[in-house]
Amino acid sequence: MTRKIKKKHKAVHAPMGDLVTYRALPTNSVDYIDPFLFLNHHGPQVYKPNNYGLPFGPHPHRGFETLTFILDGDIMHQDTGGGKDVIEAGGVQWMTAGSGLIHAEVSSDKFKKEGGPLEILQLWFNLPAKHKMAKPNYIGLQQDAIPSVEENNGKVKVNVISGNWRETKGPIPSVSDIHMASIELKAGGRFTTTIAADRNIFFYVVRGFVNVNGERAEKLNLVEFANEGEELTVEALEDSYILLGHAQPFNEPVVSHGPFVMNTEEEIHQAFRDYQQGKMGVWE
Repeated sequence: MTRKIKKKHKAVHAPMGDLVTYRALPTNSVDYIDPFLFLNHHGPQVYKPNNYGLPFGPHPHRGFETLTFILDGDIMHQDTGGGKDVIEAGGVQWMTAGSGLIHAEVSSDKFKKEGGPLEILQLWFNLPAKHKMAKPNYIGLQQDAIPSVEENNGKVKVNVISGNWRETKGPIPSVSDIHMASIELKAGGRFTTTIAADRNIFFYVVRGFVNVNGERAEKLNLVEFANEGEELTVEALEDSYILLGHAQPFNEPVVSHGPFVMNTEEEIHQAFRDYQQGKMGVWE
């Protein structure tokens, strides 16, 4: 049975200074799709030489995970848990904030000097209550470390990040069994996959124009599915790029404030106290 589409949501324009940004979650039409909490889509745009790069200086997080897709440009990451590297186009970063850390996401010195195209997306996943205070962790993967599966005579390329796609396992272990992939489709490319009806789907069109289960979705569209049916069929009407994930909903209270996502207001207050007292590390 085909998975039913509940609604399509358009990402809203939410620029950050000179950084072109569209926010797909949350918006006035959709709060979150448990456990997918937040998506910012930065770019596409071109930075001139001698630019200031990304504006995400040191800031704290607790209680959730981030997955960052670098389509163009780069990100230089550093955190108080010891994570530090530069991930370039085609790579991803997965950070488990867990009990809390401070991190910065800025452009490399090379990108700031030379400029160039930039397009980056950051997705937040909730952590279930039992893992909220897990030890922080960071994994950065360049493009060549991400396995890909080609389908439909090469018209579809699935980059497997976590969970499984067919027989291919993603390199990042998810404590919450979140399956994530980025999928590149050439015009006319088509694939079908099956996702259990009780799992929530995350489906966002980064570039292009696709037909999904009989409905058209264009770039900047987040497609929300009902928990009815299992089959997903996607066909590209032009060259396209989508993010596709799925997970079992946690069905737990979500209380968020700025950089923290917890289950209660008191846990949010405690997070701020712990940050101010240096318990999430001291930035150097």
